[in-house]
Amino acid sequence: MSYIHPYKDTAFCLEQIVEFDALCESGESDANMELAVAVLDEAGKFGADILAPLNKTGDLQGAKLSDYGVEASPGFNEAYQQFAENGWLSLAATEDFGGQNMPNVLNTAVNEVWHSANMAFALCPMLSMGAMESIAHHASEELQNTWLPKMVSGEWTGTMNLTESDAGSDLAAIKTQAVPEGDHYLVTGQKIFITWGDHQMTDNVVHLVLARLPDAPAGVKGISLFIVPKFTLDGAGEPATRNAVNCLSLEHKLGIHGSPTCVMEFAGAEGYLVGEPNKGLVYMFTMMNHARQAVGLQGLSISERAYQLALAYAKDRVQGTRRDGSRIPIIEFPDVRRMLLMMKSSIEAMRGLALVAAAELDRAAGASGETQKAHHSKRFELLTPIVKGWLTEMSQELTSLGVQIHGGMGYIEETGAAQHLRDARILTIYEGTTGIQALDLVGRKTLMDQGASLKLLLDEMQATSEALSQSAYPENSVVTGFEQALKDGMDAYQHLLVSAENDKHHAGSASTNFMMLFGYLCGGWTMVKGAMKARAMLDAGDGDQDFLNAKLHTARFYCEHMLPRTKSCLAVVKSGSDVVMAMPGEQF
Repeated sequence: MSYIHPYKDTAFCLEQIVEFDALCESGESDANMELAVAVLDEAGKFGADILAPLNKTGDLQGAKLSDYGVEASPGFNEAYQQFAENGWLSLAATEDFGGQNMPNVLNTAVNEVWHSANMAFALCPMLSMGAMESIAHHASEELQNTWLPKMVSGEWTGTMNLTESDAGSDLAAIKTQAVPEGDHYLVTGQKIFITWGDHQMTDNVVHLVLARLPDAPAGVKGISLFIVPKFTLDGAGEPATRNAVNCLSLEHKLGIHGSPTCVMEFAGAEGYLVGEPNKGLVYMFTMMNHARQAVGLQGLSISERAYQLALAYAKDRVQGTRRDGSRIPIIEFPDVRRMLLMMKSSIEAMRGLALVAAAELDRAAGASGETQKAHHSKRFELLTPIVKGWLTEMSQELTSLGVQIHGGMGYIEETGAAQHLRDARILTIYEGTTGIQALDLVGRKTLMDQGASLKLLLDEMQATSEALSQSAYPENSVVTGFEQALKDGMDAYQHLLVSAENDKHHAGSASTNFMMLFGYLCGGWTMVKGAMKARAMLDAGDGDQDFLNAKLHTARFYCEHMLPRTKSCLAVVKSGSDVVMAMPGEQF
C-alpha cells in the first residue's frame, strides 16, 4: 500500500496547537501557515512518490559492503540526489550557510514524512542534520565555513561516532585516541553502531567522533569532539585524499535493512578539534538531543505508516456474512475498531507532543530576553526524554496492533505489516534506551532542579484543565479524564520528590513508569487543547467539519481508553523499590 501524508492533522497541529503564525512572528523566520502548508504538500508528494516505493526494496535488498565500501540499496542513490537537489536538508539551516531558515517545528513536521515513507533512508539526512547542529553551535568559524555549506546543500552527509564495543552506553569507557599532529590530530580507534557510517551517495562523509587527547582526565570529563572526514580537502575545499577511516563490517539487523549500521575503524585518521579540549560530550549532546527528538519522531512516523496499512486492510478484508448474504468488512467489528482507534488517537497525541516540543527550540531562539529563552530551552530539555521514550515505546504497541489487525496475514512478510514492527524495534534502544531516557527525566530534568521545570509544565496543564471545564465542551469524559490524569501526574511528581530523598533506589525503580505516565499525560494535554480548538471551529462553522468532528472523537477515545493508564503508572511509581531490589541476584 502506498503512503499518504496526513497533512490535515499535521497542519491542524501546527496552526491550532503550536500557533505557528504567532511563533514565526515572534522569531526570525518569514514563514507562515500558507507557506508551511505548501512545504508539507511538496514533502508529501516526494515521500509518497519517491521514498515510499523504495521502503520494501531497502528491506529486501539492504545496504551491502563491497571492495568499494558500503553500497546503498537499489534506488537510494538516485532518491538521495533528488532529495538534496530539492533542498530538503537546508530547510531549517541558517542562511549563512545556504539554508532556508525555516522554523525547527516545520522541519520536524516535514521529517515525519521522510520517516513514515522510508525510515531506513531518512536516517541518513537525520544524522546529517544532527551533525550540522553540533558543528554550528560549537565549532570554530573556520570549521563551520569549511564543512557546513556542503552539508547544508546535501553534497556531503554527517554521522555521529560515539560508542565502542567495550563501552556501550557508558561513554566514560571509550578508548579512541586523538594525538596532535601540526594543525590537526590523528584519530585512532574503533566505533560501533554507526548509522550510515559509509556510502557512495555523496562525495564525502563528515564524521563527528568522540576521542581522548593524550593528557585527558579520566571519565567523561576527558572526552573531546573531532571532525574526521572520509576525504580530506584540497586547497579549493574539495574532497581530495582518502582519509584513514573505513567501514570494517555491517551489522545484520532485525529491521531498517536499508540503513547501513557500520563498525568504523579510524587508523590515524586526520581530524579537527571542535571547540575546546575535553568538552566533547557537552558538544555532542547538542547532536544527541536533536537525535533523541528525531528518534521519538520516528516512533510517530512508523506508527502512522503501520496505521495506514492496517486501516486499508480493515476496510478491504471481509469476514463473516450478514443475513442478506453480504460479506462484512472487518472494520465493522468492535474490537478491530478499538484497535484502529487506539492507533489513530495515540498517533494524534504523539504528533501533537512532538510538534509542541520541537516548537520550544523556535520559541527559545525568538525569545525577547534571557529569562524567556531559558524557560523555553528548559522546556525543550524536559520534553526531550518524554518525546524519545514515550513515542518510541508507543510505537512498539501500535506497530504490533498493525500486525494484529491483519490477523494471520500480518505475520506474513508480503503484507508489509511485519516490516513496520521490525523497523520500530530499534527505536527504544538507539540514542539512549528507554531506561536512560527515564533516568534523564527523573534525575537531570526533575530532581536536579527540585522539580521546578516539571511544576511549571503541570501548572500550564492545570490552566488548560480549568479552561476545558469552563468551556462548552459537551463530552464529560474528556473533562474528567484529563482532570484525573493530571491529578495522577501531580501525585507522581510530589511522591518522587519525597521518596527519592529517603530511598536511593526509588528514582531508578520508578523512572520508566514515571516517564510513561507523563507521556500519556502530555499526549492528553495536546489532545484536549486540540479538541477545544476543534469545538470552537465547529461552532463557528470554520474548517473541514468531518475532520473536526473526528478530532473530537479521537480526543474522547484517548481520554477514555488511554489516559486511564496514568493510574496504573502511578501505582507502580508509588510501590517503591523494595520489590525490585530485594530478590538476590542468583534467584533470577
